[in-house]
Amino acid sequence: MSEMKIGMVGLDTSHVTGFADCFNLPEHRFHLPGARIAKAFPGGSALFSLSRSRVGQFTSELRGKYGVGIAGSIEELAGLDAYFLESVDGAQHLEQFRQLAEFGKPVFVDKPLACSYADAKAIFELAREKGIPLMTASSMRFAAGVGDVLPAGAAVFAAEGFGPLAFLPDYRDYFWYGIHTAEIVYRYLGRGCEEVRSISGSGIELVTGRWKDGRIGQITGNSVGSGNFGVLLVSGEGHRVSVQNADIPYMFPMAAAILEFFRSGVSPVDPAESLEIIAFLEAASRSRASGGKTVTLSEL
Repeated sequence: MSEMKIGMVGLDTSHVTGFADCFNLPEHRFHLPGARIAKAFPGGSALFSLSRSRVGQFTSELRGKYGVGIAGSIEELAGLDAYFLESVDGAQHLEQFRQLAEFGKPVFVDKPLACSYADAKAIFELAREKGIPLMTASSMRFAAGVGDVLPAGAAVFAAEGFGPLAFLPDYRDYFWYGIHTAEIVYRYLGRGCEEVRSISGSGIELVTGRWKDGRIGQITGNSVGSGNFGVLLVSGEGHRVSVQNADIPYMFPMAAAILEFFRSGVSPVDPAESLEIIAFLEAASRSRASGGKTVTLSEL
């Protein structure tokens, strides 16, 4: 089997070097053979400070350390086998995905899929229209110690994802880091959330969702310096509490899942679930803006 050549859009996040470690460094402990990031378009967002300040640094690293060719436009990435859409500003994803969809190849869109439910819905509609295999996920869905606490299909009655949740002045509240803890919750509860309510405290954000069958999902985010991601589950097998295993790079399990997706064209995450996660965050954002009123997902 020939080596898969992967294109990448958006070199303004540390995720790009995490993926490059897995695909472009044969000597790396967690190297994934059979694929290589061949070419990348730096992109960058003038509207987001953490994009502007980092795109140059990561572009240099991809070119120098990892041997990735640098393109001057998305169009120059045509002809590769699959694509990472990594741009850290999720508000850019719809327009960039429109361009990648013209290539007719599988696309992984990094977190968040979009910074609004409307954009996320448009991305999935475009993927269906063009027949583009599409996967999106947070690394926390797959991370050791968080995404592997119970097997798929285990009976879970309540799930709490907890971790850091800083708000930035130039990014939409929960869409920056709330995506990670929301993804943890959905990893164990799946789709079916009916309503969401947000509560803001001193350095703490609680977002609680009620599922149609009565199950409860909650994200607990903090901005007080606790950096661990973790999960608390109430299941038919008792209570389980687990935190991320730092001995395994958090990008590796997801990179392995993405490589399988690139090969098969089948996302390991239900597209309807991925879209509902963005709806959950949209509802949480609206609830927070209203002072904590309950928002139903059907309103979206």
